[in-house]
Amino acid sequence: MHTKARIHADPVQEFDRFDCLPDSLVLLILNKLEDVRSLGRCSAVSKRFSGLVPLVHDVCVKIDRVVTVDGDSDDALNLSSAKPQNILSHLFKLMLFAITKPFQDMRNTNGAGRPLFSQLSQHSPAQVLKNFSHVRNLRVELPSGDVGIEEGVLLKWRAEYGSTLQNCVILGGTLVNRKAAGNEHEPSSDDNGSMPESFYTNGGLKLRVVWTISCLIAASTRHYLLRSIINDHPTLRSLALADADGQGALCMGTEQLKDFREHQLSASACSNRTHVPACNMKLKYAPYLELPGELALQGATLLVIKPAGDGSCGGGHGSRKETEAFVSGAFDGPLRFAVKALMKRRTYLLEMNGF
Repeated sequence: MHTKARIHADPVQEFDRFDCLPDSLVLLILNKLEDVRSLGRCSAVSKRFSGLVPLVHDVCVKIDRVVTVDGDSDDALNLSSAKPQNILSHLFKLMLFAITKPFQDMRNTNGAGRPLFSQLSQHSPAQVLKNFSHVRNLRVELPSGDVGIEEGVLLKWRAEYGSTLQNCVILGGTLVNRKAAGNEHEPSSDDNGSMPESFYTNGGLKLRVVWTISCLIAASTRHYLLRSIINDHPTLRSLALADADGQGALCMGTEQLKDFREHQLSASACSNRTHVPACNMKLKYAPYLELPGELALQGATLLVIKPAGDGSCGGGHGSRKETEAFVSGAFDGPLRFAVKALMKRRTYLLEMNGF
């Protein structure tokens, strides 16, 4: 009796075509991800990815939940508070849970058993970013805006910093739906481009001063908090610190980052923020401004802020054109239309002491 021989097929050679891609192409793909959570998950996939993720050039860190060192949630921080320093001036004392969640179980594939991203117990953006050695373009997004505003009020700001404030533009007003409001908010026929008397008597000017100070405090506090990140990443070419509400953004380009590294920061004596220098401001106002898309801005206000002595408010043609380019490109969509319309209005010059 013959024994039956078992016939086995030759084992199929598994071939992963992704392994054929050069590292430069894989890095190009990883750069498109940007989000630090997604990059963290990719690091856990393989030894190769674990070595490539720290080399990406474009990184975005979204902070969507903050807790204090004692473990209190963001409810205790009152993220919608009208005082911007409630969040930002203490941000170095906060721990950020959500941004590092993908990294918590990550282990070094070299077999050492050590976490690939060390010191995760502290969860700060600076420490997460320390593991990225070639970051060129960085965006950090806070969970909410810093300046508390009433419902229906639109307040947007954008600031450009080097070692100190270089440019700041603020756009504010009450957003109105023209279709829903009907004829209630029609443009006044006697609008001659001048500031109406009611602007001074009904608290309109005072409110704009509060907006200005609050936005400058928010910007200078964000600027102060970027010190360790900038010092740890000499490869940075652009940096933005914004918020999920889209209220404000602090931006720094290559020249601003160079200026930041070469000059000592002037810190404010009262809180964890950089000193706001004495400034010259251009205020432009329209009682009612129609926008595209059935929208309108009531009490539309544009504030253009430059450090005193900069020269662009009345002197140098080149720096004036640069400021105008910064202002006109500060916002998108209907807000860009609003800025262009307000730039044609009469200008009122104001001065503000440093603080």
